[in-house]
Amino acid sequence: MQKPNKRLEQQTCIITGSSGGIGAAVAKALGTEGANIVVNYRSSKEAAEEVAHWVNSHQSCGEAIVLKCDVSKEEDVKALFKQTISHFGTVDVCVANAGLQIDHPLHEMPLEAWKKVLDVNLTGQFLCAKEAINEFLRRGMREEVSRSLGKIIHMSSVHEEIPWAGHANYAASKGGLLMLMESICQAYAPHKIRCNSIAPGAIKTDINKDVWSTEQGKEDMLKLIPYKRIGVPEDIGSVASWLASDESEYINGTTIFVDGGMTCYPGFTTNG
Repeated sequence: MQKPNKRLEQQTCIITGSSGGIGAAVAKALGTEGANIVVNYRSSKEAAEEVAHWVNSHQSCGEAIVLKCDVSKEEDVKALFKQTISHFGTVDVCVANAGLQIDHPLHEMPLEAWKKVLDVNLTGQFLCAKEAINEFLRRGMREEVSRSLGKIIHMSSVHEEIPWAGHANYAASKGGLLMLMESICQAYAPHKIRCNSIAPGAIKTDINKDVWSTEQGKEDMLKLIPYKRIGVPEDIGSVASWLASDESEYINGTTIFVDGGMTCYPGFTTNG
């Protein structure tokens, strides 16, 4: 975990899907910067409370609260923002992190599996961005805390660029997210709203534990990473805390890949 330097003091950050994995690391990293944190969960309340307890028990952090929300449901997202604003007064940063995989070969993929992944991974990010933008515009500039009106960080994936056979619904959701993020920037940058994405590569979380926890799985994964290290959630948290701060104030409408070089296609090292 990075050393605190209060880059987000007096700011409030919603991190969706932050009861574990990458979301939890982002919540802790932004909290360490002095921000108030909304730890969002859909089903893992106890895990979310553990993340909030971590934030609340560290002197350098702001206050953390726990709120339930299914990001694929508009009424839930509206309630998430309403409760946050009621408690903290406003929202300064929205990290739309919640996501899932339901994997099938395309010719066997049930329509429900396609819809569920798109509903959470893409529609959920749209709903969060919409509510965040409405709050930023309603509240107006707070120059004493940030040079930006508000910040949106979408959690994407290297699969916004790299095709992924057997995971077409997931890859399509992340490819769509790229255009959503860039379109938001194009429309709202004149209002001083910043919208960017972080695209993790192979990160050690419970979702892919069955791969990296075995020697063969780890070896196969490292073949895809020029840097020869599997990432950890804290790698993403560090980038998110910087991207939410004024140190990155002129960065807008871009994806930051945090992947150890995976998007450099290491399979072509020896001419393919």
